[in-house]
Amino acid sequence: MDKLLLCLLVIVNFPGAFFQGNTSGKAFVFPTESDNSYVTLSAPVQKPLKAFTLCLQVYTALTRSYSLFSFATKAQYNEILLFSEKPGLYSVSVGGSDAYFKVPEAFYTPRHFCVTWESQTGITELWVDGKPMVRMSLKKGYTVGSEASIILGQEQDSFGGGFNKNQALVGDIGDVNMWDFVLPPEEIRAVSTNGVSTPNVLNWEELKYETRGEVFLKDQLWV
Repeated sequence: MDKLLLCLLVIVNFPGAFFQGNTSGKAFVFPTESDNSYVTLSAPVQKPLKAFTLCLQVYTALTRSYSLFSFATKAQYNEILLFSEKPGLYSVSVGGSDAYFKVPEAFYTPRHFCVTWESQTGITELWVDGKPMVRMSLKKGYTVGSEASIILGQEQDSFGGGFNKNQALVGDIGDVNMWDFVLPPEEIRAVSTNGVSTPNVLNWEELKYETRGEVFLKDQLWV
């Protein structure tokens, strides 16, 4: 085998190798229930957070619980977590504390989620398809830790691991963006309909990611 080709194959298959590129119009597809299929994201700058906005799009037919976004530090595995408890009930975790949001059920349709949180007041919001749920309070005065392990499709019960296939996502996830401040309502509504608001923590247009197990990058079904 040509030495250059061999070197390229080694690089592509080397564990821990991140890819970076424009994933616009694409989604990560998790087609099977598994405890070893997930996507790891790399943020360009990881620093303690006093506020954040997280947005993503998901398409699934699951009726059991599953994890969408898991941001863990070595000190706190549920530093930031967006989790579906059951149809119509979602939880948002910050610093290991949970807030629960009742959400109108919608089966067999893609859904757009945005989560906001600010340390100063503890106010936490969950927006679904551009509509706000009732605000909650969570970890007032807290600072979200840095040097995180960020994972899609699995919940971390240890730093970068501790996965349970019964909490794994089966479906599609995409348009993952994150800011280190709270977006105003008009911008959240715009983002939910593919509006532009440049993210500074995670940017779907320039995402740096690694897939493990049975995960594939495919065209979005909701475009």
